Amino acid sequence: MSRLTELAEKIDNREAKIGVIGLGYVGLPLAVEFARAGFEVVGFDIDVSKVDAIEAKSSYIEDVPQEDLAKAVDDGKLSASSDFAGLTRLDVINICVPTPLTRTKDPDVSHMASAVEEIRRRLRTGQLVILGSTTYPGTTQELFVPMLEESGLEVGEDFSLAFAPERIDPANKVFTVRNVPKVVGGQTPLCTELASKIFGTIFDEIVPVSSTQSAEMVKLLENTFRAINIGLANEVALMCERLGLDVWEVIEAAATKPYGFMKFLPGPGLGGHCIPVDPSYLSWKMKSLNFPARFIDLATDINSRMPEHVCDRVADLLNHDRKSVNGSNILVLGVAYKSNVGDMRESPALDVIRILAEKGAKVTYADPHVPSIDVDGVKYQDVGSDAKTLAAADLCVILTDHQAFDYKTIVENAKGVFDTRNATKDVTEHREKITKL
Repeated sequence: MSRLTELAEKIDNREAKIGVIGLGYVGLPLAVEFARAGFEVVGFDIDVSKVDAIEAKSSYIEDVPQEDLAKAVDDGKLSASSDFAGLTRLDVINICVPTPLTRTKDPDVSHMASAVEEIRRRLRTGQLVILGSTTYPGTTQELFVPMLEESGLEVGEDFSLAFAPERIDPANKVFTVRNVPKVVGGQTPLCTELASKIFGTIFDEIVPVSSTQSAEMVKLLENTFRAINIGLANEVALMCERLGLDVWEVIEAAATKPYGFMKFLPGPGLGGHCIPVDPSYLSWKMKSLNFPARFIDLATDINSRMPEHVCDRVADLLNHDRKSVNGSNILVLGVAYKSNVGDMRESPALDVIRILAEKGAKVTYADPHVPSIDVDGVKYQDVGSDAKTLAAADLCVILTDHQAFDYKTIVENAKGVFDTRNATKDVTEHREKITKL
């Protein structure tokens, strides 16, 4: 029996030792799920504060309940370290590190490359390495296979390698880690089989594909689909503004069609790590092949202009009241990239605040999930949304539709409300104060 096939038996017996590199929104939930399934799990992160938090049994990720993390640690199933020397004794290593864009919108795979290099230095026969960080098609084959084989070991013979994209949706209570199908593409059929087997212990359904390139493309297609359709919704919102129509009414009516239509909503811009970033990875790859990704580029252009459009609308609303942006008190309601989370990754609210501040506005914000933010080196603190704070603002701008906000109170006490999320749709009184995107 080869060392690779021995791994399958270890997985079945829950004897395989699992590592997770990167303990953020993706890595920590994955580590806790593996620990819950009975595996010994070691999490690695260069951020010592995360390591300390896990050792203290303190969850810093909203989707990971404190009691679940504490149980995993207390049961001896989960530990954390910033010392990558521990990779040597592990059987399965998952890479869940950030893959951002550079300032020029090029893929930045440096975090992945650093993690792979740490593994390469300690790679041994029989290990399974699984990449989960979003990247362009061909990254695993073209970049990381050669890196790992510099160890003298051969993929598919001495060690296994697979790509299995993350599909975590923060704050989603319906689709969690376990019940979202897991796509897996290995470098060889055996690699796919072993990666499918380990993920089969924590996911309800496994979707194997033919290669790492296919798995990489699956993730990019999913979020490019969303980005393009959100771009369409944003452009329809701009059209409806010109036509004097309520875009929210139009979309809700269209969504009553029981086939052939999927509802996407406009907003102040794209946020989160995936949707604003993933299409650019695909576009960059296709440009290297002299293939213009026209849909992606158009949607990116529309979506990236939405924060500026929001600020233009703010200026128009203030002008209507004979006020200028310069010197006006503007209260931003919600700064997280989506409702009911504190996740600030790529949040369009940061762009809106920056633009308004550059125009001379006195910007404050309220967000029950985000106690403080930094916008280009300027520190802001949550000021709350009580009646006095609302009344003191020249205009309140809703950028994130948190359920914790009392929209009736907001509309009742604010001088004016610019609602970019249709959060005030159920407010029946004082509607003359409300302007929608």
